[in-house]
Amino acid sequence: MPENNMKNRQEFVPPIPMRRPGRMRMMAVEKPKNFTGTLRRLWNFFGSEKKLLLLVLAFVLADSLILLLVPFLTGRAVDFMSPGAGEVRFSSLNAVILVLLSVYLCDLALNFLMNLSVAGVSQRIVKEIRNALFSKLQHLPVSFFDTHTHGDLMSRFTNDIDNISTTISTSTVSLMSDVVSILGSFVMMLLLNLLLTLASLITIPPVVILSKTIAKKTRALFNKQQAVLGKLNGHIEESISGLLVVKAFNHEDQVIEDFAELNRELCAVGQKAQVISGYLMPLVNVLSNIGFAVIAGAGGVMAVKGMITIGVIASFLSYSKQFSRPLNDVANMFNTLQTAMAGAERIFDVLDKPDETADVPDAVALAKPRGEVEFRNVAFSYREGVPVLKKIRFKAKAGSVVALVGPTGAGKTTVVNLLNRFYDVTDGSILLDGTDIRQYTRESLRSCFGIVLQDTYLFSGTVADNIRYGKPDATDGEVRAAAEKAGADDFIRKLEKGYDTPLAESGGSLSQGQRQLVAIARAVLNDPPILILDEATSSVDTRTEMRIQKAMVDLMRGRTCFIIAHRLSTICGADIILVVTDGRIVESGSHETLLAQKGAYCRLYESQFNNTQA
Repeated sequence: MPENNMKNRQEFVPPIPMRRPGRMRMMAVEKPKNFTGTLRRLWNFFGSEKKLLLLVLAFVLADSLILLLVPFLTGRAVDFMSPGAGEVRFSSLNAVILVLLSVYLCDLALNFLMNLSVAGVSQRIVKEIRNALFSKLQHLPVSFFDTHTHGDLMSRFTNDIDNISTTISTSTVSLMSDVVSILGSFVMMLLLNLLLTLASLITIPPVVILSKTIAKKTRALFNKQQAVLGKLNGHIEESISGLLVVKAFNHEDQVIEDFAELNRELCAVGQKAQVISGYLMPLVNVLSNIGFAVIAGAGGVMAVKGMITIGVIASFLSYSKQFSRPLNDVANMFNTLQTAMAGAERIFDVLDKPDETADVPDAVALAKPRGEVEFRNVAFSYREGVPVLKKIRFKAKAGSVVALVGPTGAGKTTVVNLLNRFYDVTDGSILLDGTDIRQYTRESLRSCFGIVLQDTYLFSGTVADNIRYGKPDATDGEVRAAAEKAGADDFIRKLEKGYDTPLAESGGSLSQGQRQLVAIARAVLNDPPILILDEATSSVDTRTEMRIQKAMVDLMRGRTCFIIAHRLSTICGADIILVVTDGRIVESGSHETLLAQKGAYCRLYESQFNNTQA
């Protein structure tokens, strides 16, 4: 098994981390960022859509200004029917009704155009956010994925982004319209009557204070709700991925219990967030109705005294509703806004993570590497103060075969993954062809390695697509030739569609040994100058292993090879064997030399030989 002491971070987590089934650690919930700052950052994603939003704003302005005529025209209609006029003025009343009908038809057309435009804007903006988030994941260091579950990251891609999409598509037009409605209604109320306008403002301060207080409490709750949802998704993903292990260890009850615990936590925090945020709308409605009653009472007194007409009161009551309605709209949109902002904060949390260390300014592309590798006093720690490698020194000549053996957690896999620059050394340096690997561009450095891990990962697609992964332009003949060298051609031809057989996620339709053979074929096709085999034959039967080893002889010829192995029979022919214990190289030499020394390697070899004989 590959080194994997996660408790002390004493060994490497594979480049494509596979979460192990079991009880999840509860992640700490971070404090939410500034609401205004998050909104400003979202605005930056609008980009070229800002011009279209200006057009939408023009539609909103036109629609809101047209609707401002409705209360005024309603008041005029009331006056035309007022008994004080002596008789109903039908000609004027009919004209007002026709104008009102025209206003409502224009409102319908403008709303259609606004919603159509905003739907396109929201989807294109969300597309940009998804692109930015996915691109960011490709540039993050491997250490980031050591501390974030797959389910949590998927939750950010799905739930959080969907919340943003919903908010943009449903709230953008509403917010624009509400602002215009507030300002326009306020101006019209001032024109109608100053005293009634002042009376209508009585309820504004308590509404603002109420909204601000509830917002402060619910923002943290909605952020926590999204975080717990991410943990729940992580647990589901983990349980499904490790289903066979769960069943093998009769762990179903524990998995169900863990899920129920997270589900209860999500239910509790979600209920609390919804209840507290739900207080806002009814309380705002109460305050709005109080203001409505104040206006009606004051207007009635003024009408009795002949200061205003009944029509003015009717218009003013409508304008006051248009003035207070946006506050109710905010209450209605409050849950969506808070959830979207919490989701945006979680997305920006990923986008703000530092990228993988950039290439040095004068980095050069690695061309035609010979494959000479040297470790000079290399030290490395995943966490400060917990060293994994301690002053590692060795030199591998070009074309030589280097084997690393030792107990689990000793640091063997870390050695080869420092060579790939999945991590950078803490101290010392690694040289390739006499040059520090940090002086090469990462892309050119990694392109000269072929890697076969024990935990094989295959992608959705055909068998041929997976073999061709490292060399997309390879011909079908080259793919088949690589599979033959790896000993995979026989079983591939027996599949339903041969090389065109589609594979399920992670190659689940193949056995572990078959997946390993496909991965080896992938490395063969890539034809790398340096080959890394991390327990590459550990999942195949002895007969298949012998065939692969025979093919490997041809594959390794002329290449520098690093082999990590626990079965020492597979590395007896290595040019140099490095015995790694507790982050140090305690012995090095050929198989015969190390056996003659009667040291750690000899004891390890004899223990395996004796166990085999037994």
